[in-house]
Amino acid sequence: MASGQSPYEGDELNSCLRKAFDFRLTSAVVVSGDTGNFCGHMLLKVGGADGYYFHTAGGVHSRPKMMTELGYRRYLRETRKRELYRRMVEIKDPAGAQRKLDELMAKRWLWLMLPSNCANFVETIVQAGGSDAGLYLNCPAWENFA
Repeated sequence: MASGQSPYEGDELNSCLRKAFDFRLTSAVVVSGDTGNFCGHMLLKVGGADGYYFHTAGGVHSRPKMMTELGYRRYLRETRKRELYRRMVEIKDPAGAQRKLDELMAKRWLWLMLPSNCANFVETIVQAGGSDAGLYLNCPAWENFA
């Protein structure tokens, strides 16, 4: 990362990839938080080794980001985060999860700390896919996403 450049947080999905994501292998991924963020940060991983990560980051009204496995490794390195855990999430309705992911990736996410944060972003997508997975406190580092 060049001096003065922001750490990599992924890319906005500015065009259709012309394929549905593979929700058969879906995980909630929790990484350490930034300075002062004791709750950590949550991302959604969809697909196997060639899958994608999705998350909200970057400000109060920013668009969600996506990244490949290589991008995720870069994200961890440049933000100095470490993976705390990942949990598989069963998606019963892949089309429902795909529709919600498409909808959320196309608009700005209103970040409101605990009521509307990274965990809520992941919950919204997996629950649209028929999962009942979620967090009670929306603080990923303090509890397991189940």
